[in-house]
Amino acid sequence: MSTASRTSEQRRTGQVVAKILIEIGAVNFRPEDPYTLTSGWVSPVYIDCRKVISFPRARKEITERARKMISDKVGFESLDAIAGGETAGIPYAAWLADAMGLPMQYVRKKAKGFGRNAQIEGDPKPGQRVLLVEDLATDGASKINFVNALRAADLECAHALVVFFYGVFPGALKLLEESGVTLHYLCTWWDVLEAAEDGGYFAKETIQEVRDFLHDPVEWSLRHGGRGPEATA
Repeated sequence: MSTASRTSEQRRTGQVVAKILIEIGAVNFRPEDPYTLTSGWVSPVYIDCRKVISFPRARKEITERARKMISDKVGFESLDAIAGGETAGIPYAAWLADAMGLPMQYVRKKAKGFGRNAQIEGDPKPGQRVLLVEDLATDGASKINFVNALRAADLECAHALVVFFYGVFPGALKLLEESGVTLHYLCTWWDVLEAAEDGGYFAKETIQEVRDFLHDPVEWSLRHGGRGPEATA
């Protein structure tokens, strides 16, 4: 689902979530000293969705909007469990599982190496239709490990949800699409840029630098020592 193809309700959700993230200090604009992301991209923007755990009203609003999106786009009775990705996805999975009245699990990045040697914690049942939940996605690649772990446990995983999707890097969803996974998201950097401009949260020069990045993240990343488009293949 591209940013341009979102419904008016989804765009409204993007603006609400973007404003929440800005107000709780989860959004960082730092073009003068850019961030190197775990994916290798260099970016003037950084988001810390873990901050939401300390803001009860913010997490309630985000959880309700996630519940509505999944009910609308996937179906209220089309899922059997919610699985959080270790570690940032775990609280979001717990909140959403509670809101939807579904069992919760969580997926380790790798099997723990002792005891049951489990990679899926909780009470997974073969054939369960599971929604993978994480806090954010840059290029989608990190989700594949979790999806593969769920499927190796005989669970079905055709959908993933993140609070925040960067929404700018070329080929970002290729791996997920090739794996038969649809990514659902509440908010992107385009939403944050719009909310930041409307609210006057950052200096005009900083806003312009972020806009330049969003319009050509490959060139911006390369110019600042980051990875290029060949890494998205």
